[in-house]
Amino acid sequence: MKWSSSIRKWSRLIHRDLSFFFAGMVLIYAISDIVMNHRDTINPNFSIERKEYKITEKLPGKEGMKKEKVLTLLQPLGEEGNYTKHYFPKADIMKVFLKGGSNLQVNVSTGEAVYESVTRRPLIGAMARLHYNPGQWWTYFADIFAVGLIIITLSGVIMLKGNKGIIGRGGIEMIVGIIIPVLFLLFF
Repeated sequence: MKWSSSIRKWSRLIHRDLSFFFAGMVLIYAISDIVMNHRDTINPNFSIERKEYKITEKLPGKEGMKKEKVLTLLQPLGEEGNYTKHYFPKADIMKVFLKGGSNLQVNVSTGEAVYESVTRRPLIGAMARLHYNPGQWWTYFADIFAVGLIIITLSGVIMLKGNKGIIGRGGIEMIVGIIIPVLFLLFF
């Protein structure tokens, strides 16, 4: 067996095994990257639902609004157990803060209310957290992953020969794949 055939054989084995080993990492970085690229429309960490409604009963003003009354306003939302505090940023606007980041804003004059429910996105949020690098232990594994990607790339480049390899279609695809990010670096 020629040395070039042996190198290509080992490249296929290394490429295959590292691809399987790092498949989870590739998916984590790819999915979280898509979400993070669209942060203006998708919050990767939290899901925020907004509900507007009208309170029909007459509400007391700033001086008369006691915690007990605020808790009764939270009952229909199922949030009375999550009350942390309330205050009036304006004379007729009351803001109620709830555990977990949710809140209720009420215009005590008109009865117009806006409830924002904030919940964590368990899977996408965890992926985004890993993408941001949560600590030293993750840095080591991310560095190993980066070295693995370099090896996967190099083994992929040399494992095919002829028209499909580096001197054929594969080489053209690689050049285009290098030119595109370089153009973005230069012009955007």
